[in-house]
Amino acid sequence: MSVPSTEWDAQAYHQISAPQLQWGLKVLERLPLEGGETVLDAGCGSGRLSEKVLERLPRGRLIALDSSQNMLREAKATLHQYGDRITFLKADLGALELDRVADAVLSTATFHWVLDHDALFAGLLRALKPGGRLVAQCGGGANLRIIHQRADELRHQSPFAGHYTAWKEPWHFAGPEETLARLQRLGFEEPRVWLEDAPFTFPDAPTFRLFIERVVMRVHLDHLPSEALRQQYLDGLVARAEADDPPLTLDYVRLNIEARRPA
Repeated sequence: MSVPSTEWDAQAYHQISAPQLQWGLKVLERLPLEGGETVLDAGCGSGRLSEKVLERLPRGRLIALDSSQNMLREAKATLHQYGDRITFLKADLGALELDRVADAVLSTATFHWVLDHDALFAGLLRALKPGGRLVAQCGGGANLRIIHQRADELRHQSPFAGHYTAWKEPWHFAGPEETLARLQRLGFEEPRVWLEDAPFTFPDAPTFRLFIERVVMRVHLDHLPSEALRQQYLDGLVARAEADDPPLTLDYVRLNIEARRPA
């Protein structure tokens, strides 16, 4: 069995992450900024959304954090013109050690990759300055239920089954009730949490295939030892998605989060 990678194909992600950028722009609209703040971009990825944040911080700074070295390398290339207004930080959001460094935390499409949400939000609370705001969105609830069910069916079938004996889901799609209770218990003020359906339809099968290969099914495919098996696995998922109505659609569900550290 191959060892699943924690890394990403950051160059491909930068090109195909249109859904994540669309969601991120909507989340950024919910974050009031005067222009001189320090913002922690918690899961900066390849830097596409980070650049939009920096455009709203003409006198401010950005801490671009990611657990992937490949993503940080791509983000540095994307954001090189901003110079010393950016600090790049490789860190695990489940073990964050920052203390009162940010006026705001912004995050999209990241928190569901952290399995321990108590540790996640406790670390973010510490990272905020008193009165600082958390505005975030991640996968939640029944996020990607259809393709994950199909992937589960495939990985129990021949010729794939023997390669998933150590399979563990690498995500946690939390619900609004548990997240609201967690924020309150950890000491956040004014928490708001809600789910939002955000299905995304791809224009053709090759685009859908590339996206699920590099993003949605990345960890599943890492378990398969040959390129032939990986392509066969993708064949099954794409064929099923082509028969959907509408076809080639991912049933994304987003968990929106807003809260504040007490002043």
